[in-house]
Amino acid sequence: MFTRRTALGLLAAPLVIRPAAAWPDRPIRLLHGFAPGGTADILARVLATPMADALGQPVVVEPRPGAGGNIASAQLARAPADGNTLGLLTGGHAVSAAFAQGLTFDPLNDFDFVALVVRYAFVVVVRADNPARDLRALLDMARAQPGRVTFGSAGVGSTHHLVGEMLNATAGVQMQHVPYRGDAAGTTALLAGEISAMVTTSVGVLPHVRSGAVRCLAVSSTRRSGLLPEVPTVAEAALPGFDAPTWAGIAGPRGLPEPVALQLHATIARVIAEPAIRRRLDELLDGEVEAGRPGDMRPFVAAEIARWRQVIQRQGIRMEG
Repeated sequence: MFTRRTALGLLAAPLVIRPAAAWPDRPIRLLHGFAPGGTADILARVLATPMADALGQPVVVEPRPGAGGNIASAQLARAPADGNTLGLLTGGHAVSAAFAQGLTFDPLNDFDFVALVVRYAFVVVVRADNPARDLRALLDMARAQPGRVTFGSAGVGSTHHLVGEMLNATAGVQMQHVPYRGDAAGTTALLAGEISAMVTTSVGVLPHVRSGAVRCLAVSSTRRSGLLPEVPTVAEAALPGFDAPTWAGIAGPRGLPEPVALQLHATIARVIAEPAIRRRLDELLDGEVEAGRPGDMRPFVAAEIARWRQVIQRQGIRMEG
């Protein structure tokens, strides 16, 4: 486990640095829990090459898809805490922890959370011919017709799903959730008129927004989208104080040596500060790229777990639903 001590000195150091134990002395595995070619896989590969250049050892991306990322998380939790096995965790890690069903690891205490990489938002979209011209109008429709207005997501228990349920809870409405197998399938259903609205990513739906087929009503975080700056946040449009982004970051097994953890944090901070990497992350996720300070990620993840647990309990959501 590591603290914030000596972090400022490390952040001021050159990019290629070596702790006393000469770590790393062999290739580093970077696990993630999603399919090859997906957003998590692309993000891991965007980070892997410059991390390898900085650390002087290959960083090998290893997808371990399944169970909403939990297969990879379980493998990471069981790995030796020597810095040679790392994981790219996403907002789904906090969601799985909030459901607390069938986990074979402790989602907080079995990990050392090294650095956030990016926080990004979802968007609420409707088909262009939907009579709701803004989010307030969509929520008014849902209030007037409980259960008749539907929203799609990337699946039951996905972060997308919980953002929609958080909208329901905050606005006091009952939009009916319709799960799909991923964002693309949900967007196809929206375009076909099968659902009233969709909670998805700005990057995924951007071509349909630009073509005029889809209208974006609001962004789920307090920061507007860099790709769609004209679209208000949920807080601006209808629900003051609403803030529901998701995230991705790097973690290791619990017990990482402090010098290794601090070197990792310093390396990640420098990598994501490189202009070319920042541009690629903006294109991929349309979010806020920021590593924060050493030690920041753990309380952030704990707060995310608590937030989603509250939504799950309030809305009575079940994973098998």
